[in-house]
Order: sequence, then structure tokens, then C-alpha cells
Amino acid sequence: MFTGIIESLAKVKDIKKDKGNLKITFMSSIAKELQVDQSVCHNGACLTIVKTDGDQYSADAIAETIARTNLGDLKIGDSVNLERSMSVKSRFDGHLVQGHIDEVGICEKISESDGSWVFEFEHSGKNITVEKGSITVNGVSLTVVASKENLVSVAIIPHTFNNTNFCELKVGSKVNLEFDILGKYLSKLIKNNKI
Repeated sequence: MFTGIIESLAKVKDIKKDKGNLKITFMSSIAKELQVDQSVCHNGACLTIVKTDGDQYSADAIAETIARTNLGDLKIGDSVNLERSMSVKSRFDGHLVQGHIDEVGICEKISESDGSWVFEFEHSGKNITVEKGSITVNGVSLTVVASKENLVSVAIIPHTFNNTNFCELKVGSKVNLEFDILGKYLSKLIKNNKI
């Protein structure tokens, strides 16, 4: 489990295709603290560390992950948001994030708003959002500003903009979306006439 509070950025150093999978090597300031078999969220997608080497480490993305996320579009030099899994001894500052991406969204609009930014993302509409509810975008826990059937907008404070890869997003950028787990359960119960 994760909280959606990004602790570091990583740069993509190498990408190797291995059958239907990708072996991605990252460079990060937290790499020396990572261990093989540890789960780390990369743009919100939970990947297992398979190798560490100084300030670099590698993780594998399988075909399912590549199909559901923006990780298959990564290029050498791209920045990726990182978060290690929750510790039972730490504060729980974001919201419950599983690290399981529901779908890729497309950035439709970016507006500067007197020192902050509002980002609007298009999604399939299969998952629900509610105003003032939670959503995870590229691993960042955010509060929904506006919710429509297949559009969601979020406001980004300067700290988040400058310390995540939000500062690199453009209109047309693909982002990983994880919708709130409570909303997904409620939606399924309603759909199946269970409540």
C-alpha cells in the first residue's frame, strides 16, 4: 500500500525489451536505500526492484503493466515519480493507494491559476470521481476539483508542481490514473444491484 505522497524523482537510464516485458533501469537519490524484492511505485504503478547498483536500480514491467500504464511510453531521460510502500510507523498523509493503475488518462488542459495550476485529464468514464474526492495521477494523491463523466480536474500547488513530474506534463501527455478504491467498490456494488 502507498499514500500518493511522492518522495523522490527517478530518471530513466536504460530500457531493454525482454520478450513481452521491459527491464527499466532508473537513477535516483534513494536508489542506495532500495533492496531487491522491494515494492516501489513508479508514476503510481507498483514495480518490484530486481537489481540495485549504487545510485541505479532496475525493475521489470510485464505486459499487463505496459498495457495499462504509461510506462511503455518511457524514454531515456524521462522523470518518474517515486514512492516506497507505507510504513506502519509513519504518518498517513495522502489516501489509500494500491499502486494498481486503472487506466491511462490524457492531459486535456493546463491552466495557471494565480500561483497554482489546474490540470484536466480525460479518461474512459468507466470509473467514477467525485468533487473533493481522491484520485492518484502519476502516483500523486490529489483532491478532485471538478468531476464530469469522462473528465477530472485537479489543482496543483507549487511544491507538488516543482517536486514531481507535473512540471513536465503538456497537453496530450499520458498519465497513470488510479481511482479511489472506495469509489470502485461502491460503483461495482451499485452496478451489480447489491445496494
